[in-house]
Amino acid sequence: MIKLGIFDSGIGGLTVYREIRKALPGADIHYFGDTARVPYGTKSAQTVTHFSMQIALYLDGRGVDTVIVACNTASAYALDALRNALRIPVFGVIAPGAEAAVKATRNGLIGVIGTRGTISSGAYQRAICELDPAARVVASPCPLFVPLVEEGWLVEPITQEVAIKYLTPHMEAGVDTLVLGCTHYPMLKEVISMVMGGEVVLIDSAQETASKVKGHLEKKGFIDEMRAGLELFEVTDSPERFAEVGRLFLDRDLTNIVHVTIGEKED
Repeated sequence: MIKLGIFDSGIGGLTVYREIRKALPGADIHYFGDTARVPYGTKSAQTVTHFSMQIALYLDGRGVDTVIVACNTASAYALDALRNALRIPVFGVIAPGAEAAVKATRNGLIGVIGTRGTISSGAYQRAICELDPAARVVASPCPLFVPLVEEGWLVEPITQEVAIKYLTPHMEAGVDTLVLGCTHYPMLKEVISMVMGGEVVLIDSAQETASKVKGHLEKKGFIDEMRAGLELFEVTDSPERFAEVGRLFLDRDLTNIVHVTIGEKED
């Protein structure tokens, strides 16, 4: 049996959970949403790393075999520190997304959208250019996408208007591949594809990360398809809100949601 720990700044990491569950139906999954301290995308690298370390060590202490950092901002700022601190595998979402984008692009023009923190970190830009120095990356933050998703406004006219505003620089640059560099953004694939045009490839880092994790576990011989994996959701605030919005992300009711305290009281 394998037990995976997935953490995010809040609810958006459920897109990663969803893809991990599809890829590994037999795995037990412990999801941690830091809903009391969301968002991470507007916080400093030091603060995000501090929060991420608290959560990763907490999950490690709960016996997970692997940690998946579902939050793009935490992956950008804290991944190296977490890998140095933990003795178990730690996966982020940026490298898988960058690799998929480089493979998918036909003209070398790659767009990246994400939170302000993820974009300003330059993590996707560096990862893409390390893989393909000739690639040109157009990166821009799309902060209003997150609240639109959490309101459930996935295809409303206001969402389309915001998408046009945010995505116009990418269309004008002629990108043929667009990385959805925030865990909320896969929920807006329909609108983003409509604005960008069907010929533009959308890279869902959640899907790519799930594939990486599954490949790693297969090599270790940990895959067990003969059982249904257990799930536990822990949040640091508003479990009712997590359940409400989580239903939108997973298209089902979430059970076994627990409110926990982590942070300064535990330091």
